[in-house]
Amino acid sequence: MFRSVGEEIVNDKGKVLEVAGGYDGENKNIAVAKSNGETHQQWDITYADEYPEEPKKGELNADFGLYVERDFYIVSQMSANRYLDLIGANMVIKTPNSRKS
Repeated sequence: MFRSVGEEIVNDKGKVLEVAGGYDGENKNIAVAKSNGETHQQWDITYADEYPEEPKKGELNADFGLYVERDFYIVSQMSANRYLDLIGANMVIKTPNSRKS
């Protein structure tokens, strides 16, 4: 049985939920461990009816500062205004050529 205590989720033995390994990464496991007060053991409880909806196509995603499902280029501020592109596995800057990559 777990309960919310401050910013931690604590079980009946005093152990807390934590993100295993202590760093944020996609598909990281959750473990139970002794509390150490670190961020990887701190949680927010957000009720589903209060959770913000994901932005829809054409709306700004405030987390990333980009619009959802809109093509964009990342353009260098150097004088040639080249944009980022991928050539194989290498990221390079290129002169605009109408490619959508």
